[in-house]
Amino acid sequence: MPGQTRVSVSGSGSAPRTRPKNRKAQIAAAAAEAFSERGYHAVGIDEIAAKVGISGPALYRHFPTKYALFVYTVNNLTQALLDASDPAVHGNDDPREQLNSTMVGVIRATIENRRRGGLYRWEGRYLVDEDREQLREGMRTLNLRIAEPLAAVRPELAPADVELIAPAVLSVIASITGHRSALSAKQIESLILTACWSVIGVELPVGAKGGGKKQAPERKPGLAWTSKREVLLQEAVLLFYQRGYHDVSIEEIGAAAGINASSVYRHFASKADLLAAAFHRASDRLTMTLGSALAESETPLAAVETLAKMYVEVSFGRSELLAVYFAEIGSLPDRSRTELRNIQRLNVEEWAHLCVEARPELTIVQARFHVHAALGLVFDIGRIVHFSSENSAQARVEKLLTATLLG
Repeated sequence: MPGQTRVSVSGSGSAPRTRPKNRKAQIAAAAAEAFSERGYHAVGIDEIAAKVGISGPALYRHFPTKYALFVYTVNNLTQALLDASDPAVHGNDDPREQLNSTMVGVIRATIENRRRGGLYRWEGRYLVDEDREQLREGMRTLNLRIAEPLAAVRPELAPADVELIAPAVLSVIASITGHRSALSAKQIESLILTACWSVIGVELPVGAKGGGKKQAPERKPGLAWTSKREVLLQEAVLLFYQRGYHDVSIEEIGAAAGINASSVYRHFASKADLLAAAFHRASDRLTMTLGSALAESETPLAAVETLAKMYVEVSFGRSELLAVYFAEIGSLPDRSRTELRNIQRLNVEEWAHLCVEARPELTIVQARFHVHAALGLVFDIGRIVHFSSENSAQARVEKLLTATLLG
């Protein structure tokens, strides 16, 4: 009949498959999760395409390169956070209500994008200058949307204090994306919002003149290792920190250590072996820190406070090592990554049990959220103060860490 289209259901006359209207969004979502979980370099176009059920060439119809797809996913996530914090939605005559509403909006957007949030925390370093600046501008805008009502809620705060507390709030929220501990969305929202208000209420020690704008201090060189293995590990960590694991070669690590590439293999079987050694070194330091805090304390509360102080000292003393530990786990081979994730979980679990002993109202799962928030905060705020060796900078971060853990 006129106006009808006959559709064959068998043989060569099968109806052509129609392309979903949201195919680009499906690709972007799959890519964002993969990049966030395993890192930009470790994920291939064919892998992303397979997750969506298409071929690599079909994906290229939507995105000309992997980098273009990467930029699109980063910008999507940034825009989601900006939309969630839009003053047109959260503007209020009462700054406390405005601040609370803005934080709730950002928390909800972060929960919704939980499996993709590692993009702007860690993978943004792979953006080229123009794209990186766009990400930074988005984060500056987001930060101001917290800082402005915060300054009105606590007018007694110095600008340098606001410059630390506002990004600390965002760090606590962003920590949701760094682990998979399970609570309902409503429970996560309530828990994280309460932790944010604890950070907002913290009384910071007086900071050094210049506050968060202080330039990075020069590190004292100290005495050099004589062990080539230790020198290689130290130089590798510095290079991984500065440029990212995938952009560093064995030849460059050997040159930094003063040996040729073939000699590197006498000490480490591969670049991945070097990275795994760095992870084990960081894990050992964190385990020793926890053990020392427990040994020096008589109560759970005292142990948490001692652990906060020691952890900040370790993190600031070996910031490059801790940065690699947080940022590069996706670069490890599958077997090493599984092993080291288990070690990370064990350390978090010890912290969480200690928190529950100090705060019996918390469940172990809730405590894990607090621990992840606290650990991430030290690194995020450490970067802002350039991991300064000054006692005032460390004491201020220690206060923020303790508030996140203990409320």
